[in-house]
Amino acid sequence: MRQVFVALRWSFLGFFKNPRIVITFLFSFILCFFLSDRAMMVADYYDSPMQAFEPFIWTFGDATSILLCALLLILLFIDLPKLSPFTPYLLLRMKKWKWLFAQFLYIFCVTLLYMGFVFLVTSLLCMKKTYVGNIWSKTAALLAYSDMGRRLSVPSTVKVMESTSPAECSAQILLLLVCYALTLSFLMLFFQMKIGKKAAIAAGLAYSLTGFLLEPEVLADILQKEEYQMFRMRQMAGWLSPLNHATYGMHDFGYDTLPSIFQSCMVFLGILLFFALLSFWTLKKYNFSSFTGE
Repeated sequence: MRQVFVALRWSFLGFFKNPRIVITFLFSFILCFFLSDRAMMVADYYDSPMQAFEPFIWTFGDATSILLCALLLILLFIDLPKLSPFTPYLLLRMKKWKWLFAQFLYIFCVTLLYMGFVFLVTSLLCMKKTYVGNIWSKTAALLAYSDMGRRLSVPSTVKVMESTSPAECSAQILLLLVCYALTLSFLMLFFQMKIGKKAAIAAGLAYSLTGFLLEPEVLADILQKEEYQMFRMRQMAGWLSPLNHATYGMHDFGYDTLPSIFQSCMVFLGILLFFALLSFWTLKKYNFSSFTGE
């Protein structure tokens, strides 16, 4: 483990001074500002408070917001794997699976840092109207029990409020986002080592956009299904799309046959193990000249 943490520490050298990292976090702040504005409009109009976790829940509770977040993750992980002239030195003195595990820890730590930043920003932007008690607010009730939430595209629903608390809901959303980010980044890691950086970016975009095309409404338009068949389309999209697996509202709350949170995590774990094995197999045949740019 000491060797793994040495490789992990090397991956973080210059991380906070990297202009690409700084720009990604600035874009994330702008994204949170625009997405959280919908809930603030309701809170200001009715002069009602919000629970501290609700801005984060409403900001990243639908597939479109997660897709925008994933595009920033592609920018964040565009340099995977972390290669430098020092990398052959590490690989000659440690097993390759340890180096790959260090890459996994780097991805995991950066993802947690990024999601923690997003959670902090959404909370701070709405802090004038928030309280810390772990109970749903009047604003959440207004959005859930009326048609207002659907019109404003704020994912506040009755079934979520009846089945969980704000703290538990935000923790589950954070878990799903981390799982989605890990699969996306390991997909990019594999294509980067197998083909190159352009292929890694294309694979990341395809992974995210394919999930967007598998949205129930989009899928119904493609297959030319009627309104009464939307239940089947929603069920199909909920199981097939990784993006919908990362969307909290596309899960089973005892009302339908969508995947549960645990099942979605198992799906992400399967995808992650698949690309981790492919990455390890590719690493065994990786050419050392690629590290120095020769």
